[in-house]
Amino acid sequence: MNKDIHFSLKRITFDEDYRPSPNTRITTNFANLARGEKRRENLRNTLTMIDNRFNALAHWDNPKGDRYSVELEIVSVDIDVTGTGDAFPTIEMLKTNIVDHKTNKRIEGIVGNNFSSYVRDYDFSVVLTNYNKNQPKFGIPENFGALHGKIFKHFVNSSVYKTHFSKSPVICLSVSENKTYQRTENRHPILGVEYQVDSSSLTERYFKKMGLEVRYFMPPNSVAPLAFYFFGDLLNDYTSLELISTISTMETFQKIYRPEIYNANSVAGAYYQPSLNQHDHSLTRIVYDREERSQLAVKQGRFVEEHFIKPYHSTLEQWTANSAL
Repeated sequence: MNKDIHFSLKRITFDEDYRPSPNTRITTNFANLARGEKRRENLRNTLTMIDNRFNALAHWDNPKGDRYSVELEIVSVDIDVTGTGDAFPTIEMLKTNIVDHKTNKRIEGIVGNNFSSYVRDYDFSVVLTNYNKNQPKFGIPENFGALHGKIFKHFVNSSVYKTHFSKSPVICLSVSENKTYQRTENRHPILGVEYQVDSSSLTERYFKKMGLEVRYFMPPNSVAPLAFYFFGDLLNDYTSLELISTISTMETFQKIYRPEIYNANSVAGAYYQPSLNQHDHSLTRIVYDREERSQLAVKQGRFVEEHFIKPYHSTLEQWTANSAL
């Protein structure tokens, strides 16, 4: 790794008083919720949903369903590619922590969960769009996602990451609309029933370049599977409470962001194809502007191109080509 390239990390509490920092991607789920007239109500209701879901899954020795609460931190990562201190915002994830009100202990959860990246905005909203402008058939440019993958892998292997976190990240996303998922006989007590898909999606291939594998599970009393991206062994590397913290957090965000899938009134069957055109679903009381989010992704992609990709093009190109990871 280039000795001049290094990362810096900041942690901000995500609670009902949270306000996005200037460097936060405003398309990020948690940042979108914290804007507008109903920002405090949005945040309070979101956190309540997370706590309720956590206690429903962690039901043992929890007769009243109020033993635990989840605390969230926003982890913001900047990258300095020249060693001059001129850092650029790169990655944002969520870190869960669990408060056990019975024992008065605070238990470390999982980092990852939600995943946001300015460079990913650039890849999908600028690179991919420009490549397909005059193409008769949709295609993927060569080395698509290579830079982003190297940045992420180097961050996870960096001393900065290892100083702050004891375990590898787990990122939890929605399933893909253009894939069909088949239920298997494999069941996990926390993650639930496993689903499999015949072919990989663009998102899967993109995260593969980040070094991440993916498995699909539908947790107990959920209506659709979630995509879990991870290093190592998802089923054995994490405790039950750690996994529950991720499920409760990200399922809540998906119910708000994609209610057609995750707040549907029917449960995924043996063969399941998710759809945002599904009308038989319920809405949460939380305001979320999905259309604005899509429009902002393009603006942010262009911001990355102007302030990161173009100024440091030769450095980034050389680093990507020479990187061992």
